Amino acid sequence: MTEVNDIWDQLGSVSEEEAPHVLSKLFMAFEARLERQGDDTCAQLFMEQLALAIRQTQECNLNRR
Repeated sequence: MTEVNDIWDQLGSVSEEEAPHVLSKLFMAFEARLERQGDDTCAQLFMEQLALAIRQTQECNLNRR
């Protein structure tokens, strides 16, 4: 398994053009897990955290305007 610090480094090297693709691939992987097994706690937690991150980002962007 890749170390967390290595993943942080890799994330930091993702370009702005690649970022939506990375996020989409991650979302699709967890969506597939939920389709296979609806009670997958890890997948449910990921979706909850992703929804929270989106809301917080949108709220932060609204507050900047």
